[in-house]
Amino acid sequence: MHEPGDPDPVVAARRGFDPDAVGEDASDGGPDDHTGQVGYRGVTACHAVGISYRQLDYWARTALVVPSIRDASGSGTQRLYSFRDLVVLKVVKRLLDAGVSLQNIRRAIETLRSRGVEDLAGITLISDGTSVYECRSPEEVVDLLQGGQGVFGIAIGGAFKEIQGSLSHLPAEPVGAAEPVAPPEEPAVGDELALRRARRRAG
Repeated sequence: MHEPGDPDPVVAARRGFDPDAVGEDASDGGPDDHTGQVGYRGVTACHAVGISYRQLDYWARTALVVPSIRDASGSGTQRLYSFRDLVVLKVVKRLLDAGVSLQNIRRAIETLRSRGVEDLAGITLISDGTSVYECRSPEEVVDLLQGGQGVFGIAIGGAFKEIQGSLSHLPAEPVGAAEPVAPPEEPAVGDELALRRARRRAG
């Protein structure tokens, strides 16, 4: 559903609306020029993301997710969200559904913004239900709640290959082979003489 006056997403798609180009004017007018771009009002955003209007309003008022096209600036004005804004709203909702507290989500987003990351829709976040991590590559994960401290990622497939390469020039033993029998130790000279004396006394 969309409100009267809201652009129909299907119509927008037919007009050539590119979600990846949100925030940029089709005439290259710059990121702050929204000419030719479609926007989504609050109620439409709530339906698309699956959140309540109260949540949306609270997140906007507390600067968690502020609409990039137009914020409310007094009575009678309507917030307008871009497609990328809706993506960020959806990510916040999924983190909440995973058990991450809103406080931790806010800290994670603030860490990203302090690093100069403006396009929150262009990153990959993962979570264990408590903390929030930014996945920069298969080997690099950053804990956003620990001041951006790096967490090492270990690719198991890569470990397999490394071990195989290391073992290629090292000895191996077949499983189940009998243990080699050690040869009997030669008795020391002093021990041999003592044995002879003992035999003479006994004989």
